Amino acid sequence: MISVLIPVYNEEKSVAATIERIKKAMGKQQHEIIAINDGSTDKSGKIVSSIAGIRSISHPYNLGYGAALKTGLKNAKGEWVLITDADGTYPIESIPELLKYREQYDMVVGSRSGKNVPNMRKPAKAILGLLANILTGKKIPDLNSGFRLFRKDVAMKFMSLYPSGFSFTITITLACLTNDYTVKYVPIEYSKREGKSTISPLKDFLGFMTLIVRIIMYFEPLKFFLIPSLLLIFAGIADGIYEFITIRNIAQLPVILLLAGLQIGLLGLLADLVVKKSRS
Repeated sequence: MISVLIPVYNEEKSVAATIERIKKAMGKQQHEIIAINDGSTDKSGKIVSSIAGIRSISHPYNLGYGAALKTGLKNAKGEWVLITDADGTYPIESIPELLKYREQYDMVVGSRSGKNVPNMRKPAKAILGLLANILTGKKIPDLNSGFRLFRKDVAMKFMSLYPSGFSFTITITLACLTNDYTVKYVPIEYSKREGKSTISPLKDFLGFMTLIVRIIMYFEPLKFFLIPSLLLIFAGIADGIYEFITIRNIAQLPVILLLAGLQIGLLGLLADLVVKKSRS
């Protein structure tokens, strides 16, 4: 069975239509739909509680996107979980496209085109994507798509890592990729949302950046320390060669850079050993 989770926060204009589209897209596939009303202050709560054939869960006040999904995960009965937003941005009709890959992959992600992504978010998405690609060593077409299908048992393994805010999707992506779970990206179209977005570009960008570093440090700390370590070592060697050629002597700076690089590298090795030991 597929459990479809829909976080809902002030989406009275689009939530009912989204749920009807989901019912149609699922067809004969055995499924349940769980709408998590995350403390909406408009009519969203009344709307989802009045829709027949779904389960409605309500938070007494707004806890956040991630908190809503965690509530949904704890209540989901299906072996697979599909998440999507209630704002009409994701192509619900593409659900069958995601479902057909569930036998080969642990997670299937709808990878959005940039057509309707707000321009002010594109630079931040590009920077975050580049950082995640470097630190995971894998190409990630869409780091935080909210339209994805994944095995519930895999998601539950990382429950303690999921933040309450918008970083749930980034966390599960990085957790899967750094633990050798298989991920498939399926291109999808992305539509303009109904209503006003609750994302704060600058604040959330800084939060996402911190989260990426924290997750990599948690699973693959050596990859985080290796880059600055190598940069400092190479800088020290290059500066030492330059000084030896020009002044026939080596000053303090290249030695300091070299030692700093070696210390950071050794710290990374130690952190990696601690992580591997704690997970064995």
